[in-house]
This record gives sequence, structure tokens and C-alpha cells, in this order.
Amino acid sequence: MQLVTAIIKPFKLDEVREALAEVGVTGVTVTEVKGFGRQKGHTELYRGAEYVVDLLPKIKLETAVTDDLVEGAVEAIVGSAATGKIGDGKVFVTRLEEVVRIRTGETGEKAI
Repeated sequence: MQLVTAIIKPFKLDEVREALAEVGVTGVTVTEVKGFGRQKGHTELYRGAEYVVDLLPKIKLETAVTDDLVEGAVEAIVGSAATGKIGDGKVFVTRLEEVVRIRTGETGEKAI
């Protein structure tokens, strides 16, 4: 089992969710986050004053998948989240040692 975590642009969320559903991913956790990478933020003009926006709004998407779905999930995220511009985001894949469904007590892949 693997945990796939993606940081994407907010307006790409619906496309990414649809792409994940197409490859068989059934559950996703979405969190609104702020951060920066190589972009280092940008400047904006508000009422004549220029100010720096250091932390940009992003979406953090997490899904636990079985080993056979990892490659498809990553490809779905990368393919649907890409705009070709700086700040498209990143995908992280980490190994899950154990998963437990609280309601039933199921463990492992059955809990996903």
C-alpha cells in the first residue's frame, strides 16, 4: 500500500478527481494549503500599493492506494494537473505500513 500526496493548483482539483476516479481510486482527502516552491510567490497591486504574496494557495490531495494502482494514480494526477507553467505542483509517494478502517476494524488493503 502507498500514500500518494499531491500539491496542485486549486483550479485543477475537479480534473484531478475525475482522472483518479477513471483509474479506480475511490477515496481522496483534500486540504486547502498555502506554500511556495521555486515560484517564491509574486507581487500584486492593491489600491495603488504593491505587496508581495509569499505563500500561494494550493490544494493538498492525499489518497491511499494498493500497490497495483500507484502508477496509474500518479500518471492521472500528473496528466490532469499539468499546465506547463511554473507552480504546477508535486506528487509524493510514500509506503504505508498499516491501514485500519475504524468502523469495521478491517486492516491492510481491505481497509482502503
